[in-house]
Amino acid sequence: MDSERAFERDVERLYIAHHGWLKGWLRRRLGEQADAEDLAQDTFVRVMRSRSAIADLRQPLAYLATIANSLLINRWRRQAVERAYLEALAARPEAVAPSEEERLLLIEALVEIDELLHGLAPQVREIFLMSQLDGLTYPQIALRLELSVNQVQKAMSKAFTACYACRFE
Repeated sequence: MDSERAFERDVERLYIAHHGWLKGWLRRRLGEQADAEDLAQDTFVRVMRSRSAIADLRQPLAYLATIANSLLINRWRRQAVERAYLEALAARPEAVAPSEEERLLLIEALVEIDELLHGLAPQVREIFLMSQLDGLTYPQIALRLELSVNQVQKAMSKAFTACYACRFE
């Protein structure tokens, strides 16, 4: 219990000392006060969830900036996925457009897929996409990438393991 209180006090000190700086840092990158405030709060939520020892941080600003930058990248990636989806949706006839709820669920699913794919090693991602999107067989992928079929199988195993973990964990 004492370690829990100590951690909470450390987070509170970090928040009091650097929250204003973090909001300013984010505002310069976003150009929007409200978004900067939201991401600053999300940064401190992530600090609290990490349960990492913060009392001995040598560079607390770098620590906060690293977390906030990760959140910014996730935000920009999500916005890019959403824009691409909305562009594809705009090209469809209005009669087959999904409802607002369906649209939001689809965007969430696309963001999860995007995060999953970006979590894979580049070669594993390429092999997975060649198999799943292009419909290539393992021997065809091996031939194109100058790999053995065994290497392709191992890469696909890693990709499927990541998919399973994303879906069921």
